[in-house]
Amino acid sequence: MEDWKRDAAWVLIAIIVVFIFQFGLKVALHTDSPLVIVVSGSMEPVFYRGDVVLLKGISEENIDDVHVGDVIVYKRPGYEYPIIHRVRAISEVNLGGKTEKCFLTWGDNNWAPDPEYPTPYGMVPCVPAYAVEDKALLVLPKIGLIPLEIRESLGLG
Repeated sequence: MEDWKRDAAWVLIAIIVVFIFQFGLKVALHTDSPLVIVVSGSMEPVFYRGDVVLLKGISEENIDDVHVGDVIVYKRPGYEYPIIHRVRAISEVNLGGKTEKCFLTWGDNNWAPDPEYPTPYGMVPCVPAYAVEDKALLVLPKIGLIPLEIRESLGLG
């Protein structure tokens, strides 16, 4: 009878430690999603499906930390998941009278750049700085494969 209490205590402690670790990463890296599971093969051979990527938040204040060759995460209207692709070039675009940094991106396993990005001012040939959410710091190979498979088998993504 005492064994199950000890086991339950260890499970509870492990869950608490994971939540504290996740919260600490959110605070330290300035992002709501410091760890993400790769769901597609567009970045192979750098990231494979099921890899977990550690991310650092990007905002207006630190957008200059993004350089050609970096891997960024951005939201695209109409897409369910954020996109994680490499920056191939950086330019500027005029959006409603304001000059905005813009990133030409595409996956390492893709043969062409990402499609034009829809803005309130029309389509632009790159990802505007305001759409960039994170920058990849580190990849943890395959540790997200089991949660990814479970999520997909339950029809959650």
